[in-house]
Amino acid sequence: MLAFSPAHLLTHLSPLPTPAPIKLATTTTTTSAAAMAAAASPNALLLKTPSATAAAAASPRTAFPVTTRLPAAALKPISIKCAAATTHVQDPRAPPPPPPAAAQERVFNFAAGPAVLPEKVLLRAQSELYVWRESGMSVMEMSHRGKDFTSIIQKAEADLRTLLEIPPEYAVLFLQGGATTQFAAIPLNLCQPDDAVDFIVTGSWGDKAFKEAQKYSKAKVVWSGKAEKYTKIPSFDDVEQNPDAKFLHICANETIHGVEFKNYPVPKNKGGILVADMSSNFCSKPVDVSKFGVIYAGAQKNVGPSGVTIVIIRKDLIGNAQGITPVMLDYKIQAENASLYNTPPCYGIYMCGLVFEDLLEQGGLKEVEKKNIKKAELLYRTIDESKGFYRCPVEASVRSLMNVPFTLEKSELEAEFIKEAAKEKMVQLKGHRSVGGMRASIYNAMPLAGVEKLVAFMRDFQARHA
Repeated sequence: MLAFSPAHLLTHLSPLPTPAPIKLATTTTTTSAAAMAAAASPNALLLKTPSATAAAAASPRTAFPVTTRLPAAALKPISIKCAAATTHVQDPRAPPPPPPAAAQERVFNFAAGPAVLPEKVLLRAQSELYVWRESGMSVMEMSHRGKDFTSIIQKAEADLRTLLEIPPEYAVLFLQGGATTQFAAIPLNLCQPDDAVDFIVTGSWGDKAFKEAQKYSKAKVVWSGKAEKYTKIPSFDDVEQNPDAKFLHICANETIHGVEFKNYPVPKNKGGILVADMSSNFCSKPVDVSKFGVIYAGAQKNVGPSGVTIVIIRKDLIGNAQGITPVMLDYKIQAENASLYNTPPCYGIYMCGLVFEDLLEQGGLKEVEKKNIKKAELLYRTIDESKGFYRCPVEASVRSLMNVPFTLEKSELEAEFIKEAAKEKMVQLKGHRSVGGMRASIYNAMPLAGVEKLVAFMRDFQARHA
């Protein structure tokens, strides 16, 4: 490649009778046929810039007139290098580049978690991804101790308090590690190794919480639905609680088995502490927070992406952690530092905040619950009216509004059902590996249209295979 400075070029060009203006910009301009072809390729769209000629014309600092022309012998493709950037000249004879590809169609995502998020929230996050408001940076780049992120986490907490009407005597913590980490944090913070604690086990997650608590307390299962394959919830009067238990633990909604508490037991322990894992129905309906000592939830079901765990705890329960409690699991440390003891999952908290805003805009959790009931009733009715072709094993009175497990009368058709549904843009319908069958998770962000499409497909599938 030959490199020329503008002064050098002016000195050595031979004048011709008919001058033509030539403008040189501070770029490398290649006028060969190969370069023209390259400029016409779809990749040129990524630059989203005018042609080199237009760019030069619009830049008076780098353009200057030259009233000389090259002799015929010199009219060969040459490269003129004036700076580091490279711009290709568009061949005027080349066809126009193709338009940008349309955005990929979104599917109806029935996954149990990470799960569907509100489209409005995703588009809002997209618009703020590169620069958040006047900060000059993305939320992912912010200092978690700076004023911008402080405003984000404080608003997220305020909106959550409004949604759930959280009393002022409760602390709200944005933590990490998923609800599974809280299986250990709960007993470590609420009791000593020799203290008794009670568990009502209505599914796999309640069972896992119990097994973890055994390491740090005298945990006992006072009722289990395992013998009946976790398809029901007991009458609370039939549960023999230990009156000396430090707390009673429940899983408010079992994601795998589709069993949901419609009301809550009253602890018989002296302090009256009810602890609930609400991961998969958190913010799906109103809840009287004052009935609980602790509510905890992983965000990735209903209120955000994976990576955020929300803990709502009565303040008088904070500060009694066992001596072996890791600093990151100590609620006192987290509360004193406003969830900022270390770098929290900043972007996930920001996303949760957007979801809380959206739920408030919908009219709050009473309105959200109405929508969830409508979706669930439609799906359960389709199952129940299928004359046994589809079956939901869960007792009707405790069926989850969030997670709907079902099987086919002809189990050999289940793989085909899942495959055909995926072709129709309905994905993640396969049941949990421990129970099989199908499972439709219809969280807050699943639109009614998604459930309507699913039940239409179910009816059609039944008509073809019954």
